[in-house]
Amino acid sequence: MNNNSLQPTYSHPPETKKNSPTRAAVAGMAGGTLEYYDNYIYALAAALVFGKIFFPETGSVATIAALATFAVSYVARPIGAILLGHFGDRVGRKKVLVFILVLMGSATFLVGCLPSYAQIGIWAPILLVTLRILQGISVGGETAAATVLTIEVSPEGRRAFFTSFSPNGIVAGFVLATLIFVPISALPEDQLLSWGWRIPFLLSALVTLAGFIIRAKLDEPEAFVEAQKEHTLVKVPVIEVFRSHWASIIRVTFCSLAFAIDTVIKVFALSLATGVYAIPRSTMLWVLIVSHVFALLTQPLLAKLSDRVGRKPVFIGGNIGCALMIFAYFGSIQSGNIPLLFLTGFLSVACAYAAINATYPSFFAEMFNLKVRQTGMALGLQIGLIAAGFAPSVYTALTAGKPGDWMPVAVISAIISLLAVLSALTAQETFRTPLDRLGKPISATPRHTSAALTADRA
Repeated sequence: MNNNSLQPTYSHPPETKKNSPTRAAVAGMAGGTLEYYDNYIYALAAALVFGKIFFPETGSVATIAALATFAVSYVARPIGAILLGHFGDRVGRKKVLVFILVLMGSATFLVGCLPSYAQIGIWAPILLVTLRILQGISVGGETAAATVLTIEVSPEGRRAFFTSFSPNGIVAGFVLATLIFVPISALPEDQLLSWGWRIPFLLSALVTLAGFIIRAKLDEPEAFVEAQKEHTLVKVPVIEVFRSHWASIIRVTFCSLAFAIDTVIKVFALSLATGVYAIPRSTMLWVLIVSHVFALLTQPLLAKLSDRVGRKPVFIGGNIGCALMIFAYFGSIQSGNIPLLFLTGFLSVACAYAAINATYPSFFAEMFNLKVRQTGMALGLQIGLIAAGFAPSVYTALTAGKPGDWMPVAVISAIISLLAVLSALTAQETFRTPLDRLGKPISATPRHTSAALTADRA
């Protein structure tokens, strides 16, 4: 299929003072921190308190209803990918980034202000679900928007490094949410249910303000501005991306199955360790906190490695590592050996999964042309993430009657990781491809010898 009509005529974009790669990376990390701080405090609150506050049922029925409101966001994410991707590819990267931040921050703050079911009846859960849908729409566009802007202002040879700070923000958001919710959850129940649970949500206003200040100072990438001036942007990116990049959407979707490992570690394994093997919840939370803090350090290093050796080797290596380490992680939980648990947690999160997390922003974004880049990456990513969202529920059903039998979960997780490997193997390697040649079919992309690269930049 010929994509030549999609290729803009811009030269490699110069860096500006405002749109330096560092500033874009910081803006991406700030937004990722807010988005996933909000996402994780909602998950913790749904598991611990929302059933008692927003639903009239008691016991497990209320808890299930509360957790269902968390799952709603995964359905809303593809909608956010299409809507925000459309405006990002039509109106501007920076404008959408600011809007996403305000939308998530406002929705989260308002969750902390909601009256309970006892105060306003059925309107309480209705408003809660509405705000959760808005959060899902926001998350659906965040990673792609931040990645696309950063990649379009980053120098060739360092695109993975600078875009890795967006998933670093996701990790930071998880750590921040966990650290804040641990003391909050220790409050006496009457204080926790009356006002304590609201504090993490209201604190999101501070992160929103900081992120807004950083993102408001960004400019649109020069490449995008030139395409706007030349009137070469497509009118409906979602239609164009399915017409010209359908294979890349499928590829990103299957590669995104790798993120199911993350929910297995954070949700299913946490429940298994505390509920079946009686490992203290505080111990498991510290295993997760420590391993994710180390990931903040390893992810940029692994991203730099992918700038040297390629996206595919690092991404594929991370998936193979996850397929192996999931057995070791579950085994350490079953053994009850705490030092071993910390070690396997570190190897699983800060080494194997970090290789996936560090590489996927540049790997996925580089599969698409500028005119459909945000829509394509966001849509493929969020469709794949639906599997990650429902993985804990599926795994819990698999172990029904045998809650301690983690082997089926480990085997399926390994198979999912290998599916991501197979999908990645079909991708074109792009770490040395100039910005203006990204998104071409393999047959249309010349082999980049030193002479060809010199001619491309001329």
